[in-house]
Amino acid sequence: MAAKALKTAGKTTAKSERKRRPIGPLKSLKPYLMRHRNMVIGALSALVIAALATLAVPIGVRRMIDVGFSNSHSGTVNSYFLAMFGVGLILALASAARFYFVSWLGERIVADLRSDVFARLATVSPAFYDRTHSGELMSRLTADTTQIKSAIGTSASQALRNFIMTVGAIIMMFVTSPKLAGLIILAIPLIVVPLVGLGRSVRKLSRDAQDTLAVSSSLAAENLSSIRTLQASNFEKPMIRRFTDAVEKSFDAARVRMKARAGLTAFAIFLVFASIIGILWLGAQDVLAGRMTGGTLGQFVLYAALAAGSLGGLSEIWGEVQQTAGAAERLAELLKTESAVKDPENPKKYKGDVEGQIKFDHVSFAYPTRPDTQALDDVSFEVHPGETVAIVGSSGSGKSTIFNLILRFYDADKGKVEVDGLPVNEVRLSDLRARMALVPQDIALFADSVAANIAYGTDGATREEVVKAAKAAHAHEFISAMERGYDTVLGEKGTTLSGGQRQRIAIARAILRDAPILLLDEATSALDTASEREVQKALDELKKGRTTLIIAHRLSTVQEADRILVIDKGHVSEEGTHKTLIEKGGIYKELAELQFAGAPA
Repeated sequence: MAAKALKTAGKTTAKSERKRRPIGPLKSLKPYLMRHRNMVIGALSALVIAALATLAVPIGVRRMIDVGFSNSHSGTVNSYFLAMFGVGLILALASAARFYFVSWLGERIVADLRSDVFARLATVSPAFYDRTHSGELMSRLTADTTQIKSAIGTSASQALRNFIMTVGAIIMMFVTSPKLAGLIILAIPLIVVPLVGLGRSVRKLSRDAQDTLAVSSSLAAENLSSIRTLQASNFEKPMIRRFTDAVEKSFDAARVRMKARAGLTAFAIFLVFASIIGILWLGAQDVLAGRMTGGTLGQFVLYAALAAGSLGGLSEIWGEVQQTAGAAERLAELLKTESAVKDPENPKKYKGDVEGQIKFDHVSFAYPTRPDTQALDDVSFEVHPGETVAIVGSSGSGKSTIFNLILRFYDADKGKVEVDGLPVNEVRLSDLRARMALVPQDIALFADSVAANIAYGTDGATREEVVKAAKAAHAHEFISAMERGYDTVLGEKGTTLSGGQRQRIAIARAILRDAPILLLDEATSALDTASEREVQKALDELKKGRTTLIIAHRLSTVQEADRILVIDKGHVSEEGTHKTLIEKGGIYKELAELQFAGAPA
C-alpha cells in the first residue's frame, strides 16, 4: 500500500498535476516556510527594499541629466551624487540582509525536511521497504533536499527579486513613457508563452535526471554495503562497469537537461533584448523630434535594461525552479506515504502486570509482494507466560512470519494475533513492542561505540547498566580487551567483530531492554561450536523469567524447550516436546535424523 502510494501517485496524479501547475509541487514547502514567518518577512522586506533602491537609480540619472547638468551648478550635481551614494548604501545593507535571511531559511527548511522525511521513513511498515529501494530513498533524502536548499537559499530569492524588479521596472516604464511601455507590453506574450512551454519540458527532463541519479546511487549503496561479497565474488570489474553505465546515463540525462536550460535561457534573452532594442529605436526618434528629453529617454532605457535583465534572469532561474519542483514532488511523495501498519484510533491499554502470553487464533497471512502464496494458513497456538517454545521447520515454511506478525511488522489477513490478551492491532505499536526483545540472526550493529550499540533501543541507559548487561551476556571480557573498551567505535555493521561477539552484543542489548517476551531468530545458527557454547550461556541467562520463542534450524539448541512447534508449508503440523515428537515419527523425527545422523536422542 505504501509502495503503491509512492509509485502510483508519481505516475498518475503527479503527472496530471505537472500538466496543470508547472511549479505546483513547490506548494508542499509552504508549511515549512510558515514555521519561520519572521525570517520570511525579513527576507521579503530586505528583498523589496533592495529592489526599490535599484529602481530609484534611473530617476536620479534622469534628474542629473535634465536638471543638474543643464543648470551647470556643481551643488545640484553633488546633491544628486550624494543621494545616489545613500541609495547604494541602502542597497548594500538590504542585499546583505536578504542573503542572510534566505540562506538561513534554506538551511533551516532542509534540516526540517530531512527530519520529517526520515521520521516518516522510520515509521512506515516493512511492507514499504519490500518494494522500495533504500538507495533511491537515500538519494531523495540527500540529493533532493540539497537541491531544495540551493533553490530556497539562492534561486527563490533571485526569482522573487527579478520578479519584483521586472514588475517595478515595467510600472516605472509606463510612468516614464506610456507609449514606449505599451509597445513593450505587447511584446511580452511573444516572450512568455514560449518560455512556459519550454519550461515544462525542462522540468520533465530535470525529474528524469534526478531519477537516473537515484538509480546510480542505489546501485552504489547496495554494493558498497556488501563489499565483502562483491570482492569475494571477484565481481569488482563487472560492477564497476555497471555503475559507470548508470552514471553515464545520469550524465546523459543531465546533459539533455542542461542543453534545454541553455537553449531556454538564450531564447529568452534574445527575445527580450531584440524587443527592447526595437522599441528604444522608436524612443530615439521622439528625442530627435523634441517630443521627449534625453534624461527621460535615459531613464526609460535604464528601466528597460532592468526589466530585460530581470526577465532574462528570471527565465534562467526558471529552469532551476523547475528542477526544484521535481525534487519537492519526490519528497512530497515520501511525506504522503502511508504506513500499512498504524496505531488504532482508539488504542486499548494493557492492564495489570506484564505476563508475556502470546496467542495465534486461526491466523492466515500472505506477504504483499507475494499475495498468491500463503506464508501462514490457519495457524493456531498459544504460548503461556514464562514458557519456552521453539519453532522449527524447513526454510520458507513460515517461521519468521510468526515473528513478523507478533511484532506487527505486518497485519494478519485473517484471524487474530494476541499478546497478553489483547489483539496486537488494537494497541499502540510502541506499547506492543515495548514488551518484546528480539535477537535476530542478522545482527544490526552500527558505526558507533560498543556501549551505544548495547544501549540501542533503551533510551537513557547508564554505563553501569550497559556493563551489567554485557557481563550477563558473557561479552564483558572481549569488550574490555578492546583498545578503548566500551568506547571503542565499531565499523559499519560491526564487521570487525566475530559472529559470536556480534551475537553476544545483541544479547546484551536484549538483556538491557528487559522485556517480558524474548524472540530468538536463529541466534546461534552461524556460530562455531566454541562460540555457540558462549552464546548459549548468555541465552540461558537471558531466558530466565521470560516468555521465549525460538526459531532454530539446529535442533540441538531446542531440545530443552518446553514445547516445539513444527511448521510445514504455513501450517502447524506437529507440536510437543523433543522426546514426544521423536516418538511420534513425523517431520520432526526426519529433521532430527538428518541433523543427528540417525541418533535423535
